[in-house]
Amino acid sequence: MADILIIDDDELICATLSNVVKDMGHNATCAFTLREGLEKVRSGQFDLVFLDVKMPDGSGLGIVTDIRETPSSPEVIIITGFGDPDGAELAIKHGAWGYLEKGASLDAMTLPLARALQYRQERQLKKAPTALRLEGIVGRSPKMRACLDLLAQAANSDASVLITGETGTGKELIACAIHKNSARARKSFVVVDCAALPETLVESVLFGHEKGSYTGADKSQSGLIKQAGGGTLFLDEVGELPLSIQGSFLRVLQERRFRPVGSIEEVESDFRTVAASNRDLDDMARRGQFRKDLLFRLRALEIELPPLRGRFEDIKELATYHMIRLSEHYGKGTKGFSPDFLETLERYDWPGNARELINAMERAYVEAGDSPVLFPKYLPVPIRVQAVKASLGNKETTGGEPDAGIDLPKGLSSLQEQREAVIAEAEQHYLKELVSLTGRNVEEACKISGLSRSRLYALMKKHRISATY
Repeated sequence: MADILIIDDDELICATLSNVVKDMGHNATCAFTLREGLEKVRSGQFDLVFLDVKMPDGSGLGIVTDIRETPSSPEVIIITGFGDPDGAELAIKHGAWGYLEKGASLDAMTLPLARALQYRQERQLKKAPTALRLEGIVGRSPKMRACLDLLAQAANSDASVLITGETGTGKELIACAIHKNSARARKSFVVVDCAALPETLVESVLFGHEKGSYTGADKSQSGLIKQAGGGTLFLDEVGELPLSIQGSFLRVLQERRFRPVGSIEEVESDFRTVAASNRDLDDMARRGQFRKDLLFRLRALEIELPPLRGRFEDIKELATYHMIRLSEHYGKGTKGFSPDFLETLERYDWPGNARELINAMERAYVEAGDSPVLFPKYLPVPIRVQAVKASLGNKETTGGEPDAGIDLPKGLSSLQEQREAVIAEAEQHYLKELVSLTGRNVEEACKISGLSRSRLYALMKKHRISATY
């Protein structure tokens, strides 16, 4: 027996779905707003959620991720009275199980429900606690837990893995962890920096060469693919792999056989492929800059690493981990954090992601010297500046004060004051609508508004809007 939550403002739809769910032998609970639905799913243990798109307090699509990240992580089936292919795509990308139109037949409603529950049951039966070796990988946020689940799946298989994410998110750490937790852990982990491969020598570097095969080849040498035999070949920044070599490399992936430069005989190499890129490979493939067939071959499994600004709850743990690492490296004692030190870290957007945080922590540790406490003063100036702007609301003015020598009519404010009042009212109204629409999903709010996290918090503080997410 499963517990099902129905989030829909239409009481008739709720009643109909409740009857369907109960007839199938499950429990049904209804919620008529997104806020009520989120409260119920966060406080309960639901297996599946039926979620309407157009709700009185926002779009259901905006809370799919929130629902999936709750402790029970229920499956989500979107229901809507308006067929929208783009909305369906967005729902699936956010982790929804399926997308149904209202008015569908009984079978069309019960079949995805039954299959989603079957999938959930099988997944829970197979899911066993796995002790992973995660050197340098820090974070317990829902997004990082999802990545670690995928890492465990990848380590337990021999499928090709594509790791995507912005620069500095830790793609090589994840690739190395996949190797170290796999059956190939005792063999080599060979890194290929595709961005640094000289196009004239790329075949020689990858496939190896025979003596005399080209000028300067004074002895035979095995390539990186051969060196990775039995282990893992990590293609870092695979989007930079020259198009001219992609066809040859595709054949190697398919056959595990290749011919070194200057050789008449093929050699074999049993290697596992893990690739990483900070570029949009799908877009590159559409523009003819990356082979689609190679992309399909590389992406049997995909792990998309979130940027640090999307997992601020991990910052304290990251900072602590690297502070301890630094104290061991420099042979000095560990240091504490002042409260405003952590606040400063959390107000920064981290465009360089975890790599930038690591560098900032080393700067602070060195600057602190023998001080037992780290203060914001020890951090790089850009980080401190953004924190100060956020704390002050980053108030901007567009003009000076009215001329003191001019008497304004009684009761009439200056143009500048009037402008600021209108802007403030518009900001407050917009923020309230934004919070309602996104169901307090800060990442979604930033995406819709175009604001940075720190700027969003500053504006909410300025207008006394609760910033609890």
